[in-house]
Amino acid sequence: MNMLDVKGLSVWFGTGNDRVDAVRDSNFIVKRGASFGLVGESGSGKSTILRAIMGLAIDWSGAISVAGKPVTKTRPKSFYKSVQMVFQDPYASLHPRHSVDQVLGETLYLHGFKDIDARVVKLLDDVGLGGNFRFRYPHQLSGGQRQRVAIARALAPEPEILLLDEPTSALDVSVQAEILNLLTDLRNKRGLTFVMVSHDLSVVGHMCEHLAVMKNGEIVEIMDVATLREMRASHPYSKELLAASI
Repeated sequence: MNMLDVKGLSVWFGTGNDRVDAVRDSNFIVKRGASFGLVGESGSGKSTILRAIMGLAIDWSGAISVAGKPVTKTRPKSFYKSVQMVFQDPYASLHPRHSVDQVLGETLYLHGFKDIDARVVKLLDDVGLGGNFRFRYPHQLSGGQRQRVAIARALAPEPEILLLDEPTSALDVSVQAEILNLLTDLRNKRGLTFVMVSHDLSVVGHMCEHLAVMKNGEIVEIMDVATLREMRASHPYSKELLAASI
């Protein structure tokens, strides 16, 4: 079953002479439980696709379906129980004056959960932090710990899809592998579906089964990870991207 189906997606910013077409006529599907990568140079439209799926980019056309249900311009509350996003910068994505307990507790409350205390502790355990971190504030956490809290917050509504916008690029190299391994474990345990944006082809090769290569707002090629590893891309830009990664 297709967990995510994107057809003819175009996204733009501004109007008239100021309009910028960030994504043009993009198409891809992601099977339930699969991990799909979006790669390309900065400004190619990768993150914009995630923002359009999440409802953060309001000017778009085309069709987006989650688990066979069409996504409308106005997202119902139920959408955010199914789809959550982890952002690139863990320093900017957490409120500096909210403790970890507040961040997770408020998310759980907004999604209608009752046993909040127990769920907060379970979420912290699930991301490898534990209850000792519950009443700390973002400034008391390392970058990797902040990203673990951000992942816990995304997991709180028990989503089926996680949109991952370069979740390790703002972290030290020594921490990146820990976060990627955590995400892999969570995907396996929870049966999650991933859509992952990354500029690092080795990360995508490790995390994903299929990927789309983007250039200037367009998907120029979709390939499986075996094709990536064997350097057998067909589009000239894909070949260029692979060659630059060696």
